[in-house]
Amino acid sequence: METAQEGAARAHGDGPEPGAGPAGPELAPRRRRVGILLAVAGAVYALDIVSKLLVVAHLSYGRPVHVLGDFLQLTYTRNSGAAFSIGYGYTAVFSLIAVGVIFVILRLARRLYSVPWALALGLLLGGAIGNLTDRIVRSPGPFRGWVVDFVQFPHFAIFNLADAAITCGGVLMVLLAFRGLHPDGTDERAQYEADRLKEQEEAAGARPAAKTGNDGADGAEDGRAEARGGRDDRAAGASGHGDDHDDSDDRDGSDDRDDSGDGGRDAAAAAAQQAEKASHDHR
Repeated sequence: METAQEGAARAHGDGPEPGAGPAGPELAPRRRRVGILLAVAGAVYALDIVSKLLVVAHLSYGRPVHVLGDFLQLTYTRNSGAAFSIGYGYTAVFSLIAVGVIFVILRLARRLYSVPWALALGLLLGGAIGNLTDRIVRSPGPFRGWVVDFVQFPHFAIFNLADAAITCGGVLMVLLAFRGLHPDGTDERAQYEADRLKEQEEAAGARPAAKTGNDGADGAEDGRAEARGGRDDRAAGASGHGDDHDDSDDRDGSDDRDDSGDGGRDAAAAAAQQAEKASHDHR
């Protein structure tokens, strides 16, 4: 089972991927997803170029071909603006923007560890290169060429496959950003769950420690109670010895008083005998 520390490391993009073995030779390093990015971009670019070549070769300019009635038509037209005919007449500006987008995507590819982000950036890269190719090679001149559009829905601008790929890639990137998933593989939700599990583990570890502290306090209280009991016993014993000593003193005093009484009686008897003897001699 994945620990909180491993989950936090994986959420930050610093740990092994799920299912990897313990640290050591079996540790699975993170893999960059540049291959997926290039594969998606290459597929989008190839489909866009081939579809445009077929449209130019087989369709008449401005004449729609009904594929699904009025719902889906193929209408060959040219566009000097951006996707969906936005920004008509700014071909050179959008060419520079496309170059900048391609450069930024290739820079991001160095730290691209997320498969969903590789798909999104691949769609964006393939579409940008497809439309940039039209602006470079088609008339009226390099970086001023008009892009071939041909897909038409009712009440919607005519577009091509590169435009569709750019739009899908942009929408997917927005969804991934709201999901909390970053191009470097960082998953904010996984990080939050890992932090929450870590807090729970720390709280669970703190409870036994608190119980041990309470047991120690109870033991100390018991020890103090025993000490107080011992002092009370010693005090009671000392009080008992004092009472015995007082009883002994009382008995000794009583004996002394008895002896004094006996001596007085003897002296009185001797005095009486002497008086009787003196009276007898006088007669």
